[in-house]
Amino acid sequence: MRIIVQKFGGTSVANLECMLKVLEKNREILDKGVKLVVVLSAMAGETNRLLAMAKQWSKNPDPWELDALVATGEQVSVALYAMLLKERGIRTRSVLAHQVEILTDCTAGRARILGINAERIMELLKDHDILVVAGFQGCDIRQRITTLGRGGSDTSAVALAAALKAEICEIFTDVDGVYTTDPNICPRARKINRITYDEMLEMASMGAKVLQIRSVEFAKKYQVPVHVRSTFSNEPGTIVTKEEEGMEEALVSSIAYDKDQARVTLMDVNDEPGVAANIFGPISDANIVVDMIVQNPSREGRTDMTFTVPRGDLEPTIAIINRIKKDIGAKAMVHDAQVSKVSIIGVGMRNHSGVAAMAFTALKNEGINILMISTSEIKISILLDEKYTELAVRTLHEAFGLDRPESSIFCEGA
Repeated sequence: MRIIVQKFGGTSVANLECMLKVLEKNREILDKGVKLVVVLSAMAGETNRLLAMAKQWSKNPDPWELDALVATGEQVSVALYAMLLKERGIRTRSVLAHQVEILTDCTAGRARILGINAERIMELLKDHDILVVAGFQGCDIRQRITTLGRGGSDTSAVALAAALKAEICEIFTDVDGVYTTDPNICPRARKINRITYDEMLEMASMGAKVLQIRSVEFAKKYQVPVHVRSTFSNEPGTIVTKEEEGMEEALVSSIAYDKDQARVTLMDVNDEPGVAANIFGPISDANIVVDMIVQNPSREGRTDMTFTVPRGDLEPTIAIINRIKKDIGAKAMVHDAQVSKVSIIGVGMRNHSGVAAMAFTALKNEGINILMISTSEIKISILLDEKYTELAVRTLHEAFGLDRPESSIFCEGA
């Protein structure tokens, strides 16, 4: 049985007119004799409406009841769409996550998928040409409804594609692919035809909203090819796939940015074994993700420690530091929420030097000061004042030739 998974986001199912566009995309696959699993998000704005309603009923909504509430958005989408398909004579059925046994851990609001009953889905596909599945939701071992976090329908779709060994997972949205940077900031941004899982993971971790990061993790782990494309266009989009011969020749593939950043500096802390654990252990216990970390050279048994956290987690982080400040010997703490992170991403960086020097020179020429730097095998991240974000993105995009045709941005001699 040939199977393709298609996922449609909130803007793609916002109303009847949009859902008719979804139907066109489905028919292209059905006409080839392929079975379809269609994963739908809630209609655009519906999740926000439900969250606002919860706040009216409760100042601090119970997280499990909140999951039960917001999961209804996807239930509306799949039921309405199944009605549309049935009226046109297409053999279909809508199903919720618990009906196809999408099992998650017991974490409200940000659950992780543990398993999917593929046999159950295959049985349903014997009698139906399209199975319309509610995205974003799952069910834990206690039979409680869980949700997968914002953008969770992407993860639902890729996980289903992996479980069913689907030929491809198509992610339909209101953009026509993955771009070299945000076109709203840089009008000369160029659509990328193919990008590796690792590059897409780095972009997603930087806040790029094209794909949820956990969906890319699933795709990489199970080698699921993902096609990001527009519901409202017939143009090909971007293929997210494993690294292939020739793909690593591109020195830099994209410039990403993240304004959801805050910087914290602990001054004059004890420079001794266990201090870092005493700082970051309680922060981790609070489910706060720490990104960049810099420790200054020791001076007479004292040092400074600087790190970044998501901006929304700054206040809880400050509270934790105030609680442990005496234990770590910190004399003072300063923090800044007006910072952002800009990253240069590309698999070609593994085998080529000079990327950092090019980036730093370009920023220097624009008078942009660098606050912190962190690197990985295929990424260089730079922390800077938030007011310089857009200028930095445009400067780096131009410096690495990403506004030129794809054929002209490969490493010299490759």
